[in-house]
Amino acid sequence: MVACTFVWTPTASAHGTIVGPATRAYQCWQTWGSNHTNPAMQQQDPMCYQAFRSNADTMWNWMSALRDGLGGNFQGATPNGQLCSNALSRNNSLNTPGQWKTTSVGSNFTMHLYDQASHGADYFRVYISKNGFNPATQTLGWGNLDFITQTGRFAPAKDIRFNISTNGSYRGHHVVFTIWQASHLDQAYMWCSDVNFG
Repeated sequence: MVACTFVWTPTASAHGTIVGPATRAYQCWQTWGSNHTNPAMQQQDPMCYQAFRSNADTMWNWMSALRDGLGGNFQGATPNGQLCSNALSRNNSLNTPGQWKTTSVGSNFTMHLYDQASHGADYFRVYISKNGFNPATQTLGWGNLDFITQTGRFAPAKDIRFNISTNGSYRGHHVVFTIWQASHLDQAYMWCSDVNFG
C-alpha cells in the first residue's frame, strides 16, 4: 500500500528514507507535497508549514539527508540539537520542537526503509527518546536517547524492513532516531520519526 504513494520528486540525487514510521521530512512530503500551496497547512500541520517556509527543499529532497565520510563517528560529528536534520543546515527546521504528526506504534513495531537506489545497509542503529523527554518543547540531543538496537547487514533492495522490540515502558509521543549506514559508500543518513506509543 505504501508503494503506491511514491511519485517522482525533483531530488538532486535519489536515495531513501524511513517511510514507516515516517520521518519528519517524509511525513511533510507525503501529506503536503502535492498540496503545498494549501493555506490549511499552517493550521493543520504547523510543523510542516514552518519547515516548508524555512526551506522548501527539506520537503522536496526527503530522500537526500546524507553526509559523507563520517567513519562511524556519528556522535562526534553531529552536535546536540542537530540530530533530526543530520546536521544539514538546509534541514535545520526539522530540529524545531513542536507538535509533529505522529505514527501510532506498539511496543514492538516494524521499521521500513524505502531506497530508490537500492544501496543496501552495513547496519541501522535505532534509538528512542527517553521517558521524560518532550519533543514538543525540547530539541533532541544524544543524552536524550535510549539505544535500542543495531542491525546486521542488508543486501541492496528498494524496500528493507526490520523489527524493533522495546521493553514496553514507552507511552505517548517519542522520537525514533535512526542512523542508516549505507553500503555503497561511507554515507550516513540520520532521521527523526515521531511516534505515539499506545
